[in-house]
Amino acid sequence: TKPSTTAPKSNTNSTAYTVVEEMPEFPGGENGLMTFLAANLKYPPVAAENGIQGKVIVRFVVQKDGSIGDVEIVRSLDAACDKEVIRLVRSM
Repeated sequence: TKPSTTAPKSNTNSTAYTVVEEMPEFPGGENGLMTFLAANLKYPPVAAENGIQGKVIVRFVVQKDGSIGDVEIVRSLDAACDKEVIRLVRSM
């Protein structure tokens, strides 16, 4: 059966769905994701030295094979922090 969808977004020759019958999940669920993020986040030294802290909002697509694609910063904090978030998300 084809996944249900709301607001499909064109993506080269495939379709990205915002809602599907079975949403992708990080191995180990949310706890596994939080453990992965905590273990792999490398806070940029320049941001730490300058006292920069806050949130970076990121959007990405989980491909059919589970890989991450179309990583995009939605709300930026600092160039170094943004770069680290992109690196971290792509490594998921």
